[in-house]
Amino acid sequence: ISWPAILCQMARRAPGQDPTATPRREADTPQLLAGSIAQGDEAFVTTGAPLAMVIHNTNTRSQDYGDKMTVPRPGHADYPAAVKYHGANDHRGGGHFSGRLTAPLVFAGAVCRQILARKGIAIAAHALQIGQAKDQPFPRCKIDDALMQSLSSRYFATIDPQAQEAMRQEITAAHEQLDSIGGVIECACTGLPPGLAGEGIFGGIESVLAPMIFAIPACKGLDFGAGFEVATLRGSQNNDPYYYDGDQVKTRTNHAGGILGGISTGMPLLFRAAFKPTPSIAREQQSVDLQRQVDTTLNLRGRHDPCIVPRAIPVVEAMTAIAILNLLRANNA
Repeated sequence: ISWPAILCQMARRAPGQDPTATPRREADTPQLLAGSIAQGDEAFVTTGAPLAMVIHNTNTRSQDYGDKMTVPRPGHADYPAAVKYHGANDHRGGGHFSGRLTAPLVFAGAVCRQILARKGIAIAAHALQIGQAKDQPFPRCKIDDALMQSLSSRYFATIDPQAQEAMRQEITAAHEQLDSIGGVIECACTGLPPGLAGEGIFGGIESVLAPMIFAIPACKGLDFGAGFEVATLRGSQNNDPYYYDGDQVKTRTNHAGGILGGISTGMPLLFRAAFKPTPSIAREQQSVDLQRQVDTTLNLRGRHDPCIVPRAIPVVEAMTAIAILNLLRANNA
């Protein structure tokens, strides 16, 4: 397993990389504890034991959250978590609902995607939309290998460079107005063999991917292939016609997003995930004081991302890699 490849993915998610992100900086360098043997400075082999690692938080300011214990932050999980955990939830930085916990997931995904690459499977994502600024979508039927490689190694990946500039303007405008903004990430997986799925009616690819993607904090929507667009189509428009390309069965369109009946078709797997605006904003917000049981207002301090979409791109890729590798293992593939 390549260390530089892992660190590349960690850097794409790490804070403080860009003016559009939080100014808080973290090295986000994983330290392996078990399950590996070093092969020089730039690689290691897995031993078959569980792969354990730790990432240290080195830049925290818990005092920013000191007066929020009894006043839930709108848009955060503070209130429902306080009810569920009877007031024992750790609200600092969001606790275990924080996007900080996506760092170890990116590490796991970075390992998985190297295993998948040896099987000819590639995963890449890009910012499809932030606010009103939009990138061009992936080609649905054939995605160039060079594009997949380029997107999966860049911070704030977009297919069209001009789209990224428009998105940056959206983020900057929201930040200057003491606000935040959301967006959509589109992800593609190429090289999947046809016939891949889990077991039973609950083991389809969509059913396996959905809980992984929704486990990413701030994800509020998910669709596959043509997604909600299919509601406007007729069967003659939505059906993907088959044809032979040599000895391979392919489809001339890919409204299905590479999945039929929860099973891979061999075409590119495509989905989109919608992310809400960062709930921590600098504007005064209405809330309640749970201790005094009165309405109140809240003014947040802290170093928050005005938009989490750019940093969430490698997280979506990582969760996809974990899910796909699990499916391959379940199929002994």
